[in-house]
Amino acid sequence: MTHPYFSKARHPRVLAHRGLITAAGEDSGVWENSAAAFGAAHAAGAEFIETDCQVTADGDVVLFHDATLQRLTGDARAVREVGTRELRATFADHGGLLTVAEALASFPEVRFNIDVKTPAAAEPLGPILAEHTHRVLITSFSDANRRATLDAVRRSGASLRPATSGGSRTIAALRAYSALHLSPAGILREIDALQIPERHSGIRVLTPALVRAAHRFGVEIHVWTVNDPDDMHRLVGSGVDGIVTDRADVALRAFPAL
Repeated sequence: MTHPYFSKARHPRVLAHRGLITAAGEDSGVWENSAAAFGAAHAAGAEFIETDCQVTADGDVVLFHDATLQRLTGDARAVREVGTRELRATFADHGGLLTVAEALASFPEVRFNIDVKTPAAAEPLGPILAEHTHRVLITSFSDANRRATLDAVRRSGASLRPATSGGSRTIAALRAYSALHLSPAGILREIDALQIPERHSGIRVLTPALVRAAHRFGVEIHVWTVNDPDDMHRLVGSGVDGIVTDRADVALRAFPAL
């Protein structure tokens, strides 16, 4: 059955990749995964926001992609070495830091796609997500991180598991099974979506056989990161269910709601 995460949502799915920063202008100083970036995505009409989480030195699960501050600030320290208060101060002029709990509270109509970047986030995410499982999808390149988070949510008393997207091992297995025309039933058990690049390291990940195999078991295919509207239309025409994009505003115009 379709998970509530996808029910009554427009199709194709448009997932705002780390929010939407282009709406504020290239020189605005707004950072990805910030409150301002999420606000812009929501204002543009995005129902789904793709984001990432790390854990600070204080144990808070915050929305941040990289393991270190290097790319955004030039600071080589790991996020796990930085206190939440200091990280908030760093984000203050760049859109505002959000914890996962704050994002869920601040954007109650948004469905969040949360990439668990560190195993340290799994356990604290359990009670945070337990009351929001109808509008959360858990993913990770690491299937171990993903499963640990789902287990933590279950232990926290959730009556419904979050939606989930398979990690790199799940994707590789489905790619191989679909090429060999083998049944992926075991691989796709309790999987609601696969979020993949069209190609990786010169190898085509997205294939018609993979799409057919996923759809046979009710699993959606979302492709990242797609910013050109011609590519969006081409991919959706090939059977893709969702587009992960830096330009949610462009994608929403390319696929107006019916």
